Amino acid sequence: MLTLKQIQDNPQEVIERLKIKNYNVEELVNNILDKDNTRRSIQQQLDSGLSEMNTISKSIGMLFKEGKIDEANAQKKKTAEIKERNNDLNEKLSATANELQELLVQLPNIPHNSVPEGKSDADNVVIRDSGEFAALEGNVLPHWELVKNYNIIDFELGTKLTGAGFPVYKGKGARLQRALISFFLDEAQKAGYTEVMPPLMVNEDSGFGTGQLPDKEGQMYHVTEDNLYLIPTAEVPVTNIFRDVILDGKDLPIKYTAYTPCFRREAGSYGKDVRGLNRLHQFDKVEIVQVSHPDKSYDTLDSMVAYVEGIINKLDLPYRVLRLCGGDLSFTSALTFDFEVYSKAQEKWLEVSSVSNFETYQANRLKLRFREEGSKKPVLAHTLNGSALALPRILAAILENYQTDKGIKVPDALVSYTGFEYID
Repeated sequence: MLTLKQIQDNPQEVIERLKIKNYNVEELVNNILDKDNTRRSIQQQLDSGLSEMNTISKSIGMLFKEGKIDEANAQKKKTAEIKERNNDLNEKLSATANELQELLVQLPNIPHNSVPEGKSDADNVVIRDSGEFAALEGNVLPHWELVKNYNIIDFELGTKLTGAGFPVYKGKGARLQRALISFFLDEAQKAGYTEVMPPLMVNEDSGFGTGQLPDKEGQMYHVTEDNLYLIPTAEVPVTNIFRDVILDGKDLPIKYTAYTPCFRREAGSYGKDVRGLNRLHQFDKVEIVQVSHPDKSYDTLDSMVAYVEGIINKLDLPYRVLRLCGGDLSFTSALTFDFEVYSKAQEKWLEVSSVSNFETYQANRLKLRFREEGSKKPVLAHTLNGSALALPRILAAILENYQTDKGIKVPDALVSYTGFEYID
């Protein structure tokens, strides 16, 4: 959530910058400023009333001491009237503050100056790739056929047990999935991330803190009786660890990683682009989260991008890195880099990671602050996160790109985790 100060200091800049994200927010910004002016006016009236009441209250005692009983009683009656008026003002102030909050949460985050203009993912900018990759020989199969041939993932059984988008991993498929999770977590630990195991359900406050609510409630599975939400990503519970926390500036950056299953309704998803592992309702992911000093958060973002790139290189998969355009940038992000791996069998790029800097947008919702040494006033931190990595499409790319006439070769980096070199 943008701070009021950001909007007040330069409302026109907010309006112009959000056009990069294809949002027309001029009316919304003006409504926010008008509502804030109303709130300030009510607060001034309330402060004035409280000051007047305090002054009168002091005089009443003196009047009684001086024997001016009638005058003292008249002043008491006046304080009762002021108190009643202040009660009304307090109610108006609370209602106005709530209305202002409801307007503020409708404003997306301002994009970073490096975000290119564009309407959709077709306008994202490729900033680098892994170069030429070797062609596969023979009868190249997509992963949904390979998994049947080797009996390692059962989509039909998952549909029977739950529904479409909930696969069952079997045998070497389950072991390869577990190997990827362990590999990703071990790499994160080597890079200085502290592993946590968070809950898989969160409350409304947590969903609001990272921006899933009220923006993405239609994509989340809602446990209505308990008013809890199944997490769409570990970003939500891990970042919320720091909700309502004031950190010590010398402890920044803070680096956490977590493996969790993730749950997304993906309403409206259908067609060839969602076949097999391409889009699931339940999938596994290892997430990295950092809380950073505002002056260093873009260096942090660069380091996180380099880290994800290093993991994909270790799996020896063809990849490219994209800078997202304004039209493809999320509601909460200031700058995002996507990673895509190439599926030779499907002849398409598959997104496997997004690495984002949210600047103070999430921190303002979370009330996540830090205090510099020697400073009394805490300030908002910057939050960042990234997929490192999401498993379904990584697994699909491994199955398709590593298929041979002997079976599916396991990437060298994973053999010590799987205990086997081929799925055959």
